Amino acid sequence: MRVTLAKSAGFCYGVRRAVELAQKTAKETGGCWMMGDLIHNTHVVEELRRLGIRKAERVEDLGPGDTVIIRSHGELKGVLDRMELRGVHCVDATCPNVRRIQDLAAQAEAEGRVPVIIGDAGHPEVAGIASRCRNPLIFSGPEAVSDWLKRTPEAGKIPLSVLAQTTCIRELFETSWKIVKKECTNAKIFDTICTATHKRQSEAAILAAKADVMVVVGDRKSANTKHLTEICKESCSRVLQIENADELPPDFFSGCSVAGLTAGASTPAGIIKEVYAAMSEEIRAVENNEESFEELLNQSFKTLNTGEKVTGIVTAITPTEVQVDVGAKQAAYIKFSELSDDPSANPEDVVKVGDEIETYIVRVNDVEGYAELSKKRLDAVKVWENIEQAVEEKTVMEGTVTEENKGGIVVSVKGVRVFVPASQSGQPRGADLSAMKGQKVQLRVTEVNRARRRVVGSIRSVSDETRRAAQEEIWANIEVNKRYTGTVKSMTSYGVFVDIGGVDGMVHISELSWSRIKKPEDVCKVGDTLEVYVISFDPEKRKISLGVKDHSVDPWQVFMDKYAVGDVASVRIVKLMTFGAFAEVVPGVDGLIHISQIADRRIEKPEDVLAENQIVDAKITAVDEERKKISLSIRALLAPSVEAPAEDGEE
Repeated sequence: MRVTLAKSAGFCYGVRRAVELAQKTAKETGGCWMMGDLIHNTHVVEELRRLGIRKAERVEDLGPGDTVIIRSHGELKGVLDRMELRGVHCVDATCPNVRRIQDLAAQAEAEGRVPVIIGDAGHPEVAGIASRCRNPLIFSGPEAVSDWLKRTPEAGKIPLSVLAQTTCIRELFETSWKIVKKECTNAKIFDTICTATHKRQSEAAILAAKADVMVVVGDRKSANTKHLTEICKESCSRVLQIENADELPPDFFSGCSVAGLTAGASTPAGIIKEVYAAMSEEIRAVENNEESFEELLNQSFKTLNTGEKVTGIVTAITPTEVQVDVGAKQAAYIKFSELSDDPSANPEDVVKVGDEIETYIVRVNDVEGYAELSKKRLDAVKVWENIEQAVEEKTVMEGTVTEENKGGIVVSVKGVRVFVPASQSGQPRGADLSAMKGQKVQLRVTEVNRARRRVVGSIRSVSDETRRAAQEEIWANIEVNKRYTGTVKSMTSYGVFVDIGGVDGMVHISELSWSRIKKPEDVCKVGDTLEVYVISFDPEKRKISLGVKDHSVDPWQVFMDKYAVGDVASVRIVKLMTFGAFAEVVPGVDGLIHISQIADRRIEKPEDVLAENQIVDAKITAVDEERKKISLSIRALLAPSVEAPAEDGEE
């Protein structure tokens, strides 16, 4: 029988930190308290009791001057407040990941959002998180989420912040938040599942799929141990959860060739060793001649070498550095100067406690037991690798224009300066390239020389390709009367050219407005957005005739519905003639004011009194429906100063 031990079995960072903090506090104080079980493992709690750490079940058990260790799962806010009032000194062993969720829940409620926690409502971690809020929602999984949505008609409009218990099964959490996201229009999702927990669960699932039997070691009160068991049962038919080696049945391994072993985050290495030894007679036989289990565990630590990449978990952010657990014997840290290219960046905006981070090893000091890391240098290497890969794969990248340079512009792509020649900027020859500063653009990298730190790109290749694709889309689907939202690109005396998405169409001046206009500038300018429709098109000549006027509306009918003979209308003078003036009554319908009807006195010519575009009141004196002609009179509205003879010739 071959026994395979999961790499991530046993104490996680948060549990190890809590136990070490408790041991240190007990030594310094000579005896202290813990509220409830420090971690969910009876064996560890008993070991702590022997060190002088007593267990308090109630705040009233504690008095002024007592020192109490807050368990790794966190504590109810009300309990902490009561201990403070009683003068109790607290040593906070709350897992940094749990504390982050507590802060997120409190922040959500401060922002007017409802915190939603996916997890076990009876677990102390979830209870502690919920105690930071007035009205949190706690759901065990997707079914509970769906039931709440059905029971709450207004749920879709409630602003929510969705969080997960650190040990929540990822599939359960993802299914839950996807349901929320689909039904709720204002939901923020925070993936707060512990990275170590997810890694442990993933390894257990892979191992269970290969093993004939799986053994999961951990306290029965441990949520993460329970979830490991559930995950293993999905891939392996024979799964056993135990607390120690004494619970192994003698015949459990009969007929199996591969046995898998994993353990919850609260399980000490000593118990794992006992179970590991009991599971394999072969390991017991060679245990005296080969490496002990402790040595195997020591070998599981990573070996750090300068110049290599390493992944770790952010454990603390101090005033001078970021501390990282990289699974090695050495303490690892990142100076703020090696965290980001931006010297003004706030470290908490770059990383947070509990984040998984990939770094570059700058220096290893085995004597003093520390390793210097750099995120900034690894980020720079990754960017150059991505840039070089983008050239090979002709990937479209996005950046921001930072400056105009001699012969072109400079675009910042993930912190790398990319030079774009003027001919590849996508702008017309001679255009003012400085106007592009601050714009986000898409480009292809065409040349890279890492040694000289020179990168050349082309915006034009992307814009040309995009325009060609848009043109093909237009011509493939164009039809008469189809409507588009376009942009005025240029103007002539006879009309305007409108870009309808990569293709220009012509709007004749007569189709721009029902009103009589002399030039296109009277109604629009370059850059304006116009709603247009297709009048006709010629795919072979690549010509499109567009219109703006709505021909479904009959201007004459609009006039007839609005006015009658004898009505007074406010009209606009559109044209002056020797015999009178034409005035717009409604857009598309003009009437004639005969020269004799312009004033209450004799005038030589209309321009003596009127001017084009002038607005005047006129009385409708006659309507010829058959010929669609209208006669107007200003004189009819004026009190005559001198008796004027009537004149003929009104149209």
